[in-house]
Amino acid sequence: MPEVAVSVHLAAPPERVWALVSDMEAFPRYMASVESVRVLERGEGHTLSEWVARLQGMRFRWVERDDFHPALGRIDYRLVQGDLARFEGAWQLTPPPGAEGEAAATDVRLTCAFDFGLPMLAAMLDPVGRVLLRRNVEAMLRGLEAEVARGSGA
Repeated sequence: MPEVAVSVHLAAPPERVWALVSDMEAFPRYMASVESVRVLERGEGHTLSEWVARLQGMRFRWVERDDFHPALGRIDYRLVQGDLARFEGAWQLTPPPGAEGEAAATDVRLTCAFDFGLPMLAAMLDPVGRVLLRRNVEAMLRGLEAEVARGSGA
């Protein structure tokens, strides 16, 4: 299953970044590829959320389960139903090495693994899908970075 992982260093404390990444319903405000996110169910440490996003002009819809681990700075997600056979990954927030002397900062890593569910076409589709998904993940993190900057008055 192809996987994409992208990281960004943000000049904000982990608590602020956690508040942003755990409020997925707000993503469409500052992530251009995300059209909508609607929480269908809230449980103890998890949500079921319905997503609509655009990738290279194609609209994708899915429902995912999001498992929140605030003490670990981690949100795991996985497809429950939708346009792909498999879609899963995680948001991981960590203070950068040596952060004790640094003002508030957080390293954010977003990983996504996917499977189109077309084994006979995987050799052709997976490399293209990986490139498109990487661009999308990078754009999502740029949107998060811009939102952090707006909130800090930068």
